[in-house]
Amino acid sequence: MKEKLLDLFPDFLFKFDEPLEHYTYTKLGGNAECLFIPKNEQELKDLLTYTHANKVPVFVLGNGSNVIIRDGGMKGLVISTSQLDRIIRDGETIIAESGSKIIDVSFFSAENNLTGLEFACGIPGSTGGAVFMNAGAYGGETKDVLEKVKVMNLKGDSFFMQASELHLEYRHSVIQEKHYIVLEAYFTLQAGNKEDSLAKMNHLNELRKNSQPLEYPSCGSVFKRPPGMFAGKLIQDSDLQGCTIGGAQVSKKHAGFIVNIEQSTATDYISLIKHVQKTVKNEYDVELETEVRIIGEM
Repeated sequence: MKEKLLDLFPDFLFKFDEPLEHYTYTKLGGNAECLFIPKNEQELKDLLTYTHANKVPVFVLGNGSNVIIRDGGMKGLVISTSQLDRIIRDGETIIAESGSKIIDVSFFSAENNLTGLEFACGIPGSTGGAVFMNAGAYGGETKDVLEKVKVMNLKGDSFFMQASELHLEYRHSVIQEKHYIVLEAYFTLQAGNKEDSLAKMNHLNELRKNSQPLEYPSCGSVFKRPPGMFAGKLIQDSDLQGCTIGGAQVSKKHAGFIVNIEQSTATDYISLIKHVQKTVKNEYDVELETEVRIIGEM
């Protein structure tokens, strides 16, 4: 595949046998057979047309904040959207490309005296990832402010979808089943006050700093919230805080986080996830469902 891609797309940015630990918040994962970093939408379209015709597996990594890549790495093509990061204002709408960080979109909105995205000021994912999983925090969710998205399918066809078509629910969107790639997100906000928004965001980030183990690599909240319960409370009450396998540890600061404290492998991390799930099931008969995606080769 390497020779073919370099021959057909000599100006594209490819990295072969690339360590994916450099592209994830957990600092875990094996190598990508081929990592592709498109510089614009046309490059992405051209390559997807090729991969679809040649049945090459494709995975979109985004900002790598909510994913665990197994130690065996990823076959086929891994797409990093990191260079698709434009953010612009159009009236009271913010248009953000998928690779922009949702934190940056939040601050850009505040700087432009627009309110509604303050809740996202500490979410470490990309804009595409925020739409993909309907990311939320502190009482706000992506669906609250999303008007529409521009997406591309794995054939390279692009089109718009209204937010109402995305079936945005708790940590879910239809994009997950359709395997679409988010290109742009359109956020409809309201006129606000820069100082008020920044003050609120600084307050939320202070709360986050005090309650979450930001000093260690992690994927954020590992588990979805069970109906009527809190995953972190169940894990804490199961005496699992501080539980360690290899270099992975259930955070002593927030039991809903698993942190990479010392050169953890993905196998360590996944083993600890399974141990937590089994223990909570035995203690409280509750099935903890992962919020983080676990992908790649064993």
